[in-house]
Amino acid sequence: MRGKRLFVTAALTAATALPLTAAPATAAAHDPVIFVHGWNGSASNWNDMIGDFKADGYTDDELTAWNYNTAQSNKTTAEELSAVVDDVLAKTGAAKVDIVTHSMGGLNSRWYLKFLGGADKVDDWVSLAGPNHGTTSADACFDASCTDMRAGSEFLTTLNDGDESPGATNYGTWWSTCDGTINPADSTIVSGARNTQTGCISHLGFLTDDGVSQDVRTFVS
Repeated sequence: MRGKRLFVTAALTAATALPLTAAPATAAAHDPVIFVHGWNGSASNWNDMIGDFKADGYTDDELTAWNYNTAQSNKTTAEELSAVVDDVLAKTGAAKVDIVTHSMGGLNSRWYLKFLGGADKVDDWVSLAGPNHGTTSADACFDASCTDMRAGSEFLTTLNDGDESPGATNYGTWWSTCDGTINPADSTIVSGARNTQTGCISHLGFLTDDGVSQDVRTFVS
């Protein structure tokens, strides 16, 4: 009997210990949000919008403003973004993230969603003033990323071939005829997305406009 009692005690101890060693990360209260800036931008572009998200109850752990090399190919950036998403999911315990982008950030993130499995990991995707079908502004720049942004480029032809908004991800775009950088302005529109034409907002104005910020927070909530 004594041996049997020892066996049962040891089994209960092991069963109790297992969940402690295998417990996953605690799930976030919201989908974590990853902010992806545009060409020649930086993570600081998002300071105003991140402040708005925090005022709505998001924590620092749920908000990631990501810096990357904007001169490199958008395909390379998409691969780097894939690692960032996986890292955020692991740290937060969330099932999916939301991605909010400005300008060229819409291109590398869409490549990630369409070709690198991102559509299974991204709940909501936002493109603010994105050159989703090209912009003449890129004709004056010769970085690899600028070549990607030119209308009719191999990158955009591949990205926009077939379904422009694949998977279960919710796609949303915001664009303005006063943009001045995305030419034509309606290049931002993505088939299958919720496409919103705003009032007269400049290209950089999308980053600080209160109405756009509120709309984005509502979209990803």
